[in-house]
Amino acid sequence: MPHTVLVSSFRELRDVLRAATPTHRRLRDHLVTIIVVTVGVDLVCAIMAFLLERHSQQTEIKTFGSAAFWTTTQLLTVSSQIKNPISTGGRVLDVFMEIWAITVVAALAGAFGSFLQKRGQEIASKR
Repeated sequence: MPHTVLVSSFRELRDVLRAATPTHRRLRDHLVTIIVVTVGVDLVCAIMAFLLERHSQQTEIKTFGSAAFWTTTQLLTVSSQIKNPISTGGRVLDVFMEIWAITVVAALAGAFGSFLQKRGQEIASKR
């Protein structure tokens, strides 16, 4: 049983990557869009964090590298080893990134839910 589930899962993953059906293509397109836009948001936020925070007293964001690390960890975990921003602009940016991260998680859940529903209907109609 577990072997069958794994084989089926890998087959579905391969089909998503290849866009084997319109349903697979739709999920792939959603995932690619979410990833590309989120990487862009991460880059823009890193630049903004660096510009907003680099001259603030008591900030740990002094280089572009530390800004990129902070923004990436905020988008991935809503947590970082680097202290939260000091400047008002940095704090607004932090809130925006947290809202973005929540939105992305919700969009991913919706995309996978939609895929599973549609794919289940496709499989059932073939029987």
